[in-house]
Amino acid sequence: MTASGSRDGDPAGGRVERMDDPDFPVLTMSQAAALLGVQAAFLRSLDTAGVLQPHRSPGGHRRYSRHQLTLAARLRGLLDEGHTLASAEVILGLQDELADARADSERLQATVDRLRDLGARE
Repeated sequence: MTASGSRDGDPAGGRVERMDDPDFPVLTMSQAAALLGVQAAFLRSLDTAGVLQPHRSPGGHRRYSRHQLTLAARLRGLLDEGHTLASAEVILGLQDELADARADSERLQATVDRLRDLGARE
Protein backbone atom coordinates (compact mmCIF):
# COMPACT_ATOMS: atom_id res chain seq x y z
CA MET A 1 0.00 0.00 0.00
CA THR A 2 1.35 3.42 -0.83
CA ALA A 3 1.72 6.14 1.77
CA SER A 4 -0.68 8.37 -0.12
CA GLY A 5 -3.50 5.85 0.29
CA SER A 6 -3.94 5.42 -3.43
CA ARG A 7 -5.15 2.18 -4.89
CA ASP A 8 -1.71 1.40 -6.28
CA GLY A 9 -0.57 -1.56 -4.29
CA ASP A 10 -3.72 -1.53 -2.13
CA PRO A 11 -4.55 -5.19 -1.51
CA ALA A 12 -8.16 -4.21 -0.80
CA GLY A 13 -8.47 -2.58 -4.23
CA GLY A 14 -9.74 0.69 -2.76
CA ARG A 15 -12.63 -0.96 -0.90
CA VAL A 16 -11.54 0.49 2.44
CA GLU A 17 -11.77 4.03 1.04
CA ARG A 18 -15.26 3.28 -0.31
CA MET A 19 -16.50 2.37 3.18
CA ASP A 20 -16.94 6.11 3.76
CA ASP A 21 -19.38 6.18 0.84
CA PRO A 22 -22.94 5.95 2.28
CA ASP A 23 -24.06 4.07 -0.83
CA PHE A 24 -21.32 1.42 -0.74
CA PRO A 25 -22.81 -1.99 0.22
CA VAL A 26 -20.52 -2.96 3.06
CA LEU A 27 -22.81 -4.73 5.56
CA THR A 28 -24.12 -8.27 5.43
CA MET A 29 -27.75 -8.96 6.22
CA SER A 30 -26.93 -10.22 9.72
CA GLN A 31 -24.80 -7.14 10.43
CA ALA A 32 -27.52 -4.83 9.12
CA ALA A 33 -30.21 -6.58 11.16
CA ALA A 34 -28.09 -6.40 14.31
CA LEU A 35 -27.40 -2.68 13.83
CA LEU A 36 -31.09 -1.97 13.31
CA GLY A 37 -32.26 -4.27 16.10
CA VAL A 38 -34.53 -6.22 13.75
CA GLN A 39 -34.77 -9.76 12.49
CA ALA A 40 -33.22 -10.60 9.13
CA ALA A 41 -36.74 -11.52 8.01
CA PHE A 42 -37.70 -7.83 8.23
CA LEU A 43 -34.97 -6.90 5.76
CA ARG A 44 -35.93 -9.79 3.48
CA SER A 45 -39.56 -8.63 3.56
CA LEU A 46 -38.52 -5.13 2.46
CA ASP A 47 -36.59 -6.71 -0.41
CA THR A 48 -39.54 -8.94 -1.38
CA ALA A 49 -41.91 -5.95 -1.28
CA GLY A 50 -39.54 -4.01 -3.55
CA VAL A 51 -39.12 -1.22 -1.00
CA LEU A 52 -35.43 -1.79 -0.37
CA GLN A 53 -33.32 -3.67 -2.89
CA PRO A 54 -29.99 -4.61 -1.35
CA HIS A 55 -26.94 -5.09 -3.48
CA ARG A 56 -25.86 -8.67 -4.08
CA SER A 57 -22.42 -10.13 -3.57
CA PRO A 58 -20.98 -12.32 -6.35
CA GLY A 59 -22.31 -15.28 -4.34
CA GLY A 60 -25.82 -13.78 -4.24
CA HIS A 61 -25.75 -12.66 -0.60
CA ARG A 62 -27.49 -9.42 0.32
CA ARG A 63 -25.26 -6.44 1.11
CA TYR A 64 -26.54 -3.19 2.59
CA SER A 65 -25.20 0.35 2.46
CA ARG A 66 -25.49 2.88 5.26
CA HIS A 67 -28.01 4.78 3.15
CA GLN A 68 -30.17 1.65 2.90
CA LEU A 69 -29.92 1.10 6.66
CA THR A 70 -31.13 4.64 7.26
CA LEU A 71 -34.12 4.00 5.01
CA ALA A 72 -34.87 0.68 6.73
CA ALA A 73 -34.67 2.34 10.16
CA ARG A 74 -37.06 5.09 9.08
CA LEU A 75 -39.46 2.47 7.72
CA ARG A 76 -39.22 0.42 10.91
CA GLY A 77 -40.08 3.50 12.97
CA LEU A 78 -43.18 4.24 10.91
CA LEU A 79 -44.26 0.59 10.97
CA ASP A 80 -43.82 0.56 14.75
CA GLU A 81 -46.13 3.60 14.91
CA GLY A 82 -48.83 1.51 13.22
CA HIS A 83 -48.50 2.62 9.61
CA THR A 84 -48.82 0.11 6.81
CA LEU A 85 -45.83 -0.43 4.57
CA ALA A 86 -47.59 1.40 1.72
CA SER A 87 -48.34 4.44 3.87
CA ALA A 88 -44.82 4.39 5.34
CA GLU A 89 -43.40 4.55 1.80
CA VAL A 90 -45.60 7.55 1.00
CA ILE A 91 -44.68 9.30 4.26
CA LEU A 92 -40.95 8.79 3.60
CA GLY A 93 -41.34 10.14 0.09
CA LEU A 94 -43.15 13.22 1.36
CA GLN A 95 -40.60 13.76 4.13
CA ASP A 96 -37.79 13.59 1.58
CA GLU A 97 -39.59 15.97 -0.78
CA LEU A 98 -40.14 18.42 2.08
CA ALA A 99 -36.47 18.23 3.09
CA ASP A 100 -35.43 18.89 -0.54
CA ALA A 101 -37.85 21.83 -0.80
CA ARG A 102 -36.51 23.33 2.43
CA ALA A 103 -32.94 22.97 1.20
CA ASP A 104 -33.91 24.65 -2.10
CA SER A 105 -35.60 27.46 -0.19
CA GLU A 106 -32.51 28.01 1.96
CA ARG A 107 -30.28 28.12 -1.13
CA LEU A 108 -32.59 30.59 -2.84
CA GLN A 109 -32.79 32.76 0.27
CA ALA A 110 -28.98 32.81 0.47
CA THR A 111 -28.86 33.92 -3.18
CA VAL A 112 -31.41 36.66 -2.54
CA ASP A 113 -29.42 37.84 0.49
CA ARG A 114 -26.18 37.96 -1.55
CA LEU A 115 -27.90 39.91 -4.34
CA ARG A 116 -29.36 42.37 -1.83
CA ASP A 117 -25.90 42.86 -0.30
CA LEU A 118 -24.45 43.51 -3.77
CA GLY A 119 -27.23 45.98 -4.58
CA ALA A 120 -26.74 47.84 -1.31
CA ARG A 121 -23.05 48.33 -2.06
CA GLU A 122 -23.71 50.00 -5.38
